[in-house]
Amino acid sequence: MNDRYDAGYGGDPYELVGYDEYGRPVYRQIPAQQAPQQTYDAYGQQGYGYDPYATGGQQQPTPPYGGYDTGRQAPVTSYDSQGSYDSHGSYDPYGSGASGAGATAASYDPYGQTATSGQQPRVAEQTARIPQQAGPVEEGPEQRESREREYHTEQFAFVEEPTDASEDVIDWLKFTENRTERREEARRRARSRVIALVVVLALVAVGGVGYLWYAGKLPGLSSSGSKTGTATAAAAQKRDVIVVHLHNTAKGGTSTALLVDNTTTKQGTTVLLPNSLALTDDDGTTTTLAKSVQDDGSSGTRDQLDTVLGTNIEGTWRLDTPYLQNLVDLVGNIEVDTNADVPDPAAKKKGTAPLVHKGKDQSLSGKMAVAYATYRASGESENAQLERFGQVMQGVLRKMSSDPQGATTTVQTLAQILDPSLTDKDLGTFLAKLADLAKGGDYRTALLPVQADGTLSAQTSDSVVKDILGGTAKSPEQGSAVRVSVQNATGTKDNTEKARVVLLNGGFTFLEAGTASAVQPTSKVIYADTADKQNATEVAKTLGLPTSSVTQGKVSSNADVSVILGQNYRPSSS
Repeated sequence: MNDRYDAGYGGDPYELVGYDEYGRPVYRQIPAQQAPQQTYDAYGQQGYGYDPYATGGQQQPTPPYGGYDTGRQAPVTSYDSQGSYDSHGSYDPYGSGASGAGATAASYDPYGQTATSGQQPRVAEQTARIPQQAGPVEEGPEQRESREREYHTEQFAFVEEPTDASEDVIDWLKFTENRTERREEARRRARSRVIALVVVLALVAVGGVGYLWYAGKLPGLSSSGSKTGTATAAAAQKRDVIVVHLHNTAKGGTSTALLVDNTTTKQGTTVLLPNSLALTDDDGTTTTLAKSVQDDGSSGTRDQLDTVLGTNIEGTWRLDTPYLQNLVDLVGNIEVDTNADVPDPAAKKKGTAPLVHKGKDQSLSGKMAVAYATYRASGESENAQLERFGQVMQGVLRKMSSDPQGATTTVQTLAQILDPSLTDKDLGTFLAKLADLAKGGDYRTALLPVQADGTLSAQTSDSVVKDILGGTAKSPEQGSAVRVSVQNATGTKDNTEKARVVLLNGGFTFLEAGTASAVQPTSKVIYADTADKQNATEVAKTLGLPTSSVTQGKVSSNADVSVILGQNYRPSSS
């Protein structure tokens, strides 16, 4: 059964205006139109549509337009006519006139009511409603206020947030979470690093204390009489050592030094050896370093030095003064802090400007370096000249190439005939290592302290023999070498040092007896024991004195032979 009203169908006064929230159609009433009022005319007729010729005079009134339609299920409001016809049969649309007979026209009321007046009021537009529903109920102020306060679903709108904003929030949450995790990870790493640092420091402290204990350097545990730990620690270090003999081809004499490369501590050192150092020959005879270099050559001297110093010398480098000059020129001059003005050996006139000037950072050529390395001023000891030789050697190493191939090329350019124990490649590689240390400031020069009799004392030689060379001093026993006491009565102070050099080179032990109060014209060589007469004769020959100067007499308590130098002593003849 279809109970829907179609607007305008069969004269229905409703039209479709939309659908409610449940999908049902919503209608509204079409405004009412004015229709002419049907009345009886003045002749007493029944009204519109009356047929006066009808049989019996009875006519059924014709239903007005828009009356009740029995085919519909709901009443339909008809259009009320406000017009009327006057007595002449004309139509009054406004219903202002009446019939001439004064009869009142009765209009048809669709709801069954009879019109009481000629003019009906306009029907107001009714509220839109759904057909077959109850009409609107009059509501009071309280119901209206409650209805106004009621909220419906259609009053709200749900807005979906943009996806980008949601992703930004998610990214921010992820960033915050990741940053927190990173902070926690950083804290864990920091704690691990602190723990590792503490462990490392503890190990370093324990290791340092252990090393100091092993080396005998802990305060209160080391003593001057017991230093076995130090000697053992020094002996455990690896060293490469060669010996250098500088031969002065112009004036004679030699100067000796040890070049030491401590590969354990990365330290280089030049150890200067005085010519008075007492050595023991192959047959057990005591001699001096100078005498050994002159008589025994390179191999014999090297072995004797190993015995006395407890070292392991790997090779011998004989460096004559002309080769030293060429070496300095090859490396491009050297810089030395000179401590004396050195005259030119080739100058024939006095007052000539010195070849080498005293001062800091003096640039020396090959000729100047040789003059400075072999120079000994009047009244100076032999050690002063030896120290100048050490300065020149260190200056050469600072200018030598640190590349083994480059240093080897320099050595080969010298065209020297080297000792069989040391090839040019071995020498070049060794010098390159020392050059690297010298350029880095890890190089020094040390003088081996020697007593008056040429022997080494444990106190004075420990700093060099044990610490630098890693050996143990083993000087020959006293009495094994002839000890010669020299007193200067020539009136020339330098003669004492000249005699000392000659005696040391001759293998004797030199003992200085000072200067005589008065000058003596002749020299004397005195021996006390008949067994020492032969030794006294050898001393006289070594000094260039005649054998007639040898005589028996009283000598000093610590000497085997005593010498008094007179004016007949000629140092040049020795």
